[in-house]
Amino acid sequence: MKKTSIKHLTFAHQACLRGLDFYLLEIRFLQERLEEIAGDNTGHEVSGQVEHFQNQLIIHREQIDQLKHRININLDQVTAELKRSSNFIQEATVDAANQIGADYEQEEQLFKTLRQEFNRFAAKWM
Repeated sequence: MKKTSIKHLTFAHQACLRGLDFYLLEIRFLQERLEEIAGDNTGHEVSGQVEHFQNQLIIHREQIDQLKHRININLDQVTAELKRSSNFIQEATVDAANQIGADYEQEEQLFKTLRQEFNRFAAKWM
């Protein structure tokens, strides 16, 4: 049976929460730049790309909110299981934590790709 340190699990969750908060802040900055570009450029080509990025920012914001919610639920499960069973948690809870970590990494990569795409767009239209 594989052992997982509760300290490691909770530290990983806290690191993910900090990272997600950073990405939410980054989304606000990108949104501001997008509004600036939309205000300065009213052409059809730009408006389609602005709408694309607006939709992507909304999707990422929703994904981040869902990940934060899943992390908080998992942390609550860990706490409840530790109280009930004196230092043991269910393997399913650890598996869920590992899946959250994998989903966080995927969101991080997708967001980095979006940011790069956005920066190329912004360089062209600012």
